[in-house]
Amino acid sequence: MFTGIVNDSGEVLEVHEKAEGLRRLTIACGYDPETIAIGASIACSGICLTVVRCGRSGNRASFDVDAAAETLHMTTAGDWRRGTRLNLERSLRLGDELGGHTVSGHVDGVAELAAREDLPDMARLTLRAPAALARFIAPKGSVALDGVSLTVNEVKGGAFSVLIIPHTLHVTTFGTLTAGSRLNIEVDLMARYAARLMDTAVPH
Repeated sequence: MFTGIVNDSGEVLEVHEKAEGLRRLTIACGYDPETIAIGASIACSGICLTVVRCGRSGNRASFDVDAAAETLHMTTAGDWRRGTRLNLERSLRLGDELGGHTVSGHVDGVAELAAREDLPDMARLTLRAPAALARFIAPKGSVALDGVSLTVNEVKGGAFSVLIIPHTLHVTTFGTLTAGSRLNIEVDLMARYAARLMDTAVPH
């Protein structure tokens, strides 16, 4: 599990095609490789991926992960190339502060940035979510975009907006987003479970 509080900035160093539908990615990070266990989970722009190697690539700490066909198809991982910047978060440990909201790292789909408005003290991002996910997005509810825990500001039809403070713009990839950018979206777990309960409720 994760919190949606990004704690490092990563960069894709290498992309290797493995077996059919499997891609290995080498990602530079600021973590001490001695603290990363093989098999550990790291959220890479919101996608929970399993570490299969850790160490150094040149003078940079790095780790390798494998992305399978489903992940490449359902998320932005299929677009990642050498130089792609990623938001990183290590998995939640017992006793850690839950600063954002509960995030599983199981991406539901890809949202598209429809518009960006830079305000004096923040930026307003307006996004279009896949139609199947729109029912889970509500004003003041939580959503994870590229692994960042955010509060939904406004919802209009299939579009919703979030406000990004300067700190988040600085420490995540959001500072470089432009209209048309694609972001991994994970809807709030509680909203998903509530909708499921309503769908399966036995009528009286």
